[in-house]
Amino acid sequence: MAMAGAAFRRLGALSGAGALSLATYGAHGAQFPDAYGKELFDKANKHHFLHSLALLGVPYCRKPLWAGLLLASGTTLFCTSFYYQALSGDTSIQNLGPVGGSLLILGWLALAF
Repeated sequence: MAMAGAAFRRLGALSGAGALSLATYGAHGAQFPDAYGKELFDKANKHHFLHSLALLGVPYCRKPLWAGLLLASGTTLFCTSFYYQALSGDTSIQNLGPVGGSLLILGWLALAF
């Protein structure tokens, strides 16, 4: 289990680097279809950062594999659906957001217990 925790700590660090890269892109290079797209992108980026930090804490919980898998998959589904809609205006995958959000809640609970 220690190896799982270390792997998720590394994933958290890489995810944080990705979140910072996307924040830079959103601030300086992205073309948004409208003001709502910019707002959605910023929301996705905020959650991307917060859950990257949560992944750094995975090695210190009792169930690192469960917590890490839930947080990583939740972050991927939640943030990707928001980033995609923000940049494209296409709402076809927006139903992944609530699924990702539910996984994130379960990931936080896995950290607690």
